[in-house]
Amino acid sequence: MQKSRMLFVAVMVAILAVGISAQEQQKAPLSPPGTASVSFADGKSVTINYSRPSMRNRKIFGELVPYGQIWRTGANSATSFKTDVDLVVGGAAVPAGSYTLYTIPGETGWKLIINKQTGQWGTDYDEKQDLARVDMKVAKNATPTEQFTISLDKTGAGSATLKLDWASTTASVGVSEKK
Repeated sequence: MQKSRMLFVAVMVAILAVGISAQEQQKAPLSPPGTASVSFADGKSVTINYSRPSMRNRKIFGELVPYGQIWRTGANSATSFKTDVDLVVGGAAVPAGSYTLYTIPGETGWKLIINKQTGQWGTDYDEKQDLARVDMKVAKNATPTEQFTISLDKTGAGSATLKLDWASTTASVGVSEKK
């Protein structure tokens, strides 16, 4: 009888532990991962991996993300930018390789920073590693974007527009294969 109770308790504890573990795994991260990519006509591609924070009833630009300061361009780990072709991004030459993207948001204009340091946490920014800083166009969204979104919208056989959308703001810059 004693062994039966002990076995019953052990089985119940195991079932409870498995149930709690499954619930923990189902919780979505606060800022889930996102990927943006584009493939050009010659098969070459650009891929961006980033985290997608949400507005959650917060004022984003000018408060949560201050104007005039370096922003990790997402959340958590640094936003990675990988290209297997030489590019021109906003007028700047970007050789094939891996980089990190940062931005400096502003009310009327943004700067996109392409940084050579990779693999770091999003707030570990080293200005000495900057490859380029380019101007981005800024527009207001008609409808707020709840979750931060990066996209690479193909505009031609070897070109695309890199867009950053969040809250009521869209910042964009042209990306094209270097000829």
